[in-house]
Amino acid sequence: MGSLLQIVTLGLAVTAGGINANASVPLPILERTNGGASLAPLLKQITPAVVSIAIKGSANSATNSSLSKGQRAQRTGRGIDGLAYHQMRATGSGVVIDSGEGVILTNAHVIDGADEITVVFSDGRELQARRVGSDAVTDVAVIRVDPQLVPAIPIGNSDQLEVGDFVLAIGNPFEIGQTVTSGIVSGLHRSNLGFGQHKDFIQTDAAIYPGNSGGALVNLRGELIGINTAFLSAGNTNPGMGFAIPINIVRSIADQILKYGEAHHSRIGISF
Repeated sequence: MGSLLQIVTLGLAVTAGGINANASVPLPILERTNGGASLAPLLKQITPAVVSIAIKGSANSATNSSLSKGQRAQRTGRGIDGLAYHQMRATGSGVVIDSGEGVILTNAHVIDGADEITVVFSDGRELQARRVGSDAVTDVAVIRVDPQLVPAIPIGNSDQLEVGDFVLAIGNPFEIGQTVTSGIVSGLHRSNLGFGQHKDFIQTDAAIYPGNSGGALVNLRGELIGINTAFLSAGNTNPGMGFAIPINIVRSIADQILKYGEAHHSRIGISF
């Protein structure tokens, strides 16, 4: 184990704004806690940036797509005017990328049809969020809360990923609270998966469950390298294969949403 601790050592330091992955002072990712090797020191720095998201809205306006791996439930009744109503409740996850501006990334399908968005931080705080915009093509959405004293997660470079890289998935599966799973990058540039319009997914064997949608896929430097969005499996409870949107694509879409309120996609082709 001593040799493993020496090998898995990366440049990492805590700063006031979060984690600086290019720091010159090395900090071992695997530290000894309670007599064994642990990722806990790293996770304590980045998990406050991962939030739970709960929405309420009209089931008539919500699209319960095959991508929607968040927890969704519907309630039917009659209003005081005697007309039937359908109320939809859903949960998912999100990632703080700018605490000073209160900017949070999530999946478009997590907030689809939302009339009310509530963000729950790891310390139990609940805040109402407002929608900035979403993009159905890439399944990326941006929401805002009031600026918070939480570390924004550092952004990595998904173009540098290789099959075999270790990753961690962080989210709120099954509404049981923040959960971390681990695995490797199992494949890159996955497409034609039978859901969504996006064509460039990261495949991972880190378990992704209902409710993980919009959560963080991070490397062992604590950098965000993807937004978890879906899984393929034989059953709803089998993690099977998980998929995330590469962060380089997410950042491009999020920048457009923050600037224009929507994303613009170029196209080339012929129509008749």
